[in-house]
Amino acid sequence: MPQNAVALTGLRKVYRGRGAEKDKTALHGLDLGIPAGSMFGLLGPNGAGKSTTIKILAGLVNKTAGKVEIWGFDQDVNPRQSRAAIGVVPQELNVDPFFTPRAALEVQAGLYGVPKADRRTDEILAAVGLADKAEAYARSLSGGMRRRLLVAKALVHAPQVLVLDEPTAGVDIELRQMLWDYVRALNAAGTTIILTTHYLEEAEEMCNRIGIIADGRLVACDETPALLARMDAKSLVIHPEAPVTALPPTPAGIKLTGREDGALVFTYRRSETSANRILDLVRDHGIIIRDVATVEAHLEDVFVELTRTRSAA
Repeated sequence: MPQNAVALTGLRKVYRGRGAEKDKTALHGLDLGIPAGSMFGLLGPNGAGKSTTIKILAGLVNKTAGKVEIWGFDQDVNPRQSRAAIGVVPQELNVDPFFTPRAALEVQAGLYGVPKADRRTDEILAAVGLADKAEAYARSLSGGMRRRLLVAKALVHAPQVLVLDEPTAGVDIELRQMLWDYVRALNAAGTTIILTTHYLEEAEEMCNRIGIIADGRLVACDETPALLARMDAKSLVIHPEAPVTALPPTPAGIKLTGREDGALVFTYRRSETSANRILDLVRDHGIIIRDVATVEAHLEDVFVELTRTRSAA
């Protein structure tokens, strides 16, 4: 097993303009390593370069420059091996309406050269909840079932790397939970998962490592807890025993707001102020504390801060 399931070095993509159109650079020398066995979140705003990166990995778009290695295979030197090591679940629901799920998986397995004796069609259909729809035409499947079929097609050749491009966009809660349970099981069995999503709470819950792209550049890549720790802002929520009629004055660097439920919310920077200082401030003003809670930064806060910084630059 290689150290990195995917390794991108100096990856650059320029879409050439036509006529009066200017060239557009989608990726500016991207360097990225995705550890084998990880659950990796690839995040970024619209137009950041995520889709271009995925299409290059899938072999659907030719890179302008740089090096792509998938499971240790250089995409230029060993294109067939690198392609066989990855499965991609696209964002678009592009399924053949006249194929049944079983037929679609059999055709896909044939395209990858999987011998009939080694095919796991029924096993995969059962795993994604389509066993009872194995002989139904794809055109009769709901949107959620079509999404499951795309996941199944990506798994027919048992890839070491599975890319999920916005897999839960527009699906119901039940399907989302079923999909994540299955993805966790795949990851536990050793499959490297690469996830793109606009549901940042999903990425925060699912991924143990996250990379954020903005304007075709990698602006952050770290373990999820370390990435969240970058946000210095923190909030302390204090529920007083009795209603506070007037908010106490606070020193510079501490912001105080009152909530409708009577709670006092102190927002501060951990590098400048300690929670004990705020608690002492509250007690000095004669406020009896009934309950207290801290609010840490969420991935959304980190995402907004990093992408806003890049846009401003």
